[in-house]
Amino acid sequence: MSRDDAWKTFDRTAAEAGQTRIVDQFAADPERLARMSVEAAGLYLDLSKQSWTKAAFEACLDLAGASDVEARRAALFAGEAVNLTEGRAVLHPALRAAPGADFHALGEPVSAEVDAVRADMKAYADAVRSGAEAGATGRRFEAIVHVGIGGSDLGPRVVWDALRPLDPAIDLRFVANIDPRDMAEALTGLDPETTLVVVVSKTFTTQETLANAEAAKAWLAASLPAEGMTKHFIGVTAAPDKAAAFGCGRTFAFRDWVGGRYSLWSAVSLSCGIALGWDVFEQMLAGAAAMDDHFVSAPLEQNAPILLALAQVFNVDGLNRPARTVAPYAHALRRLPSFLQQLEMESNGKRVHRDGTPVTRQTCPVVFGEPGTNGQHAFFQQIHQGPQIVPAEFVIVAKTHADAPESPLWSNALAQGQALMLGKTTEAAKAEGLAQGLSEEEATRLATHRTFTGNRPSTAILMDRLTPEALGALLALYEHKTFVEGVIWDINSFDQWGVELGKVLAKAILKDVDAGGPSADLDASTAALMTRLMG
Repeated sequence: MSRDDAWKTFDRTAAEAGQTRIVDQFAADPERLARMSVEAAGLYLDLSKQSWTKAAFEACLDLAGASDVEARRAALFAGEAVNLTEGRAVLHPALRAAPGADFHALGEPVSAEVDAVRADMKAYADAVRSGAEAGATGRRFEAIVHVGIGGSDLGPRVVWDALRPLDPAIDLRFVANIDPRDMAEALTGLDPETTLVVVVSKTFTTQETLANAEAAKAWLAASLPAEGMTKHFIGVTAAPDKAAAFGCGRTFAFRDWVGGRYSLWSAVSLSCGIALGWDVFEQMLAGAAAMDDHFVSAPLEQNAPILLALAQVFNVDGLNRPARTVAPYAHALRRLPSFLQQLEMESNGKRVHRDGTPVTRQTCPVVFGEPGTNGQHAFFQQIHQGPQIVPAEFVIVAKTHADAPESPLWSNALAQGQALMLGKTTEAAKAEGLAQGLSEEEATRLATHRTFTGNRPSTAILMDRLTPEALGALLALYEHKTFVEGVIWDINSFDQWGVELGKVLAKAILKDVDAGGPSADLDASTAALMTRLMG
C-alpha cells in the first residue's frame, strides 16, 4: 500500500471511529483487549480504551508499514545520518548496550569508546562513594550540585527523583534556571569542602549553564585553596577542551551523535551514577536495552513503542485532538511529564517535512501532566467535562513504597480511565440526585451539570515496581515512540532549531542593555519592555 493510500484509509476509518463509542467496541470485538495490549521489557500497555475501532487500528498499522517505520528503525540502529539537517547519526541505544556491542556512527565504530567512557564513569563513581576521590581538604564528598539545562538537566533529574533512596548517602541537587535564586537554593546548607560540582553542557557554550557554573565556581573559590579547586569541578561535555579551559579538573565526554534530550544514558547522568551507586545506574541501562531489543524485534502489531505512537497519531491527526495529558500514579515519577514535554515537543514540534516542504497535518500535540492523584484535583475537571477531548496516559506502579497500602493510589488511576470512557448520562445523573433526596426540580436542574459525555480515550502503562530496570524501559519506550511518530509525520525528530532563535535574540538584547538602552532597530514593544525593566 502506498503512503498516500494508507493516509486515505486512516482518515476514513478515523472518521468512522469518531462516530462510535469506545465502550461499545468491546462488545463488537471480543478480542479487543488481547489485540490492543502488549507486554514489553517488564511493562504492560493497555491501549484498548483508545478511540480506534478494529478497522482503524489496522489502518494505523498499515500506515506504519507504508511509512517505512521498520526501515527507518534499521537506519537509526545502523548509525546512519537520520538527523539529516545536521548530518548526524542518532545512537542513544549504543549508550545502554551491553559491553562489547558493535554500533557504528556514520560507519565509525563507537561501542569501544562507549565502553571506555562507561568504565571511567564507574571508576570515578566508585571512588567518590568510597572516599578514595576526595575534595581539596581531604574530606569525602557528601553532596553533588549538577549544573545543566534542557536535556542536560531533565533526564538526570527524572532519574534521580525516580530512584533516589529516602536518605541518600550523597545529596544530589540540580540547578538549571539562570535565575540566581535557583543556585542559591541548591547551595543552601552545603559545605564547599564536601561538595562536588558537575557541569553538563554539550558545547560548553550554553549561556544559562555557564552563568550558573561561574556562580558555583565563585562559591567554591571563597572557601577552598586554589590548588585544590579542580577536584571539586567536573565537566561533562562534547567539548572537553572548553571544559578544561573553564576550570574543570576532569571531564567525561560524549559525542555529537548523542542528542541532548536522549543523553541521560551517557556521562550526562554521571551525577546519578555517583549518588545512586553504579549498580543502580547499570540496571537502568539494562532495562532500556531490553526495550531496545523489543523495539527492534517485535512485529508492528505487538510492538509497544509503535502502538503507543500510533495511538497518538490517531488522536492528533485522525480525531483532531492536539493535546495529551500524562499522569504518573507514583510520586517518584512526578517529573516524567516535564521530561516528556522536552522529549516529544522539542523532537516533533516541527513545521516542515524532512525535505523542507511545509507539513499539511498536525505534528506533536501539547504534552502536560501532574502525578496522580494531584492532577485529579486540578485539570482533570477539564478532561472529564471540558468541550475538548484530551487523551490521557496513566503510568501506574502497583507497589510504590514498601510499607504503604497501594490500592488507594492505583484504584484511582483505574477509576479515572473507566470514568473517561463510560461517562454518566443526564438520566443517570438525575436518578442519582433523586436517590440523594433532591426534589424532582432540583435533580433535573443539576443533572446537566453532573453529566459526563464519556467516550474519552486513555492508555494505561503498568509496572509492578519502579525498579531501575522498569524506569529504563519506560524512558526508552517513550524515546522510541517519539521516533516512530516522527517517521509517520515525515519530520526530523532530532534537530531543535526552534530553540535557537530566542537564544540569538537574547544575546542581542543583552548587548543593548550593556549599551545603556534599546537600539533603534528594536521593535516598539520590546524596546518599551526593556526600558521599564532597566528602570
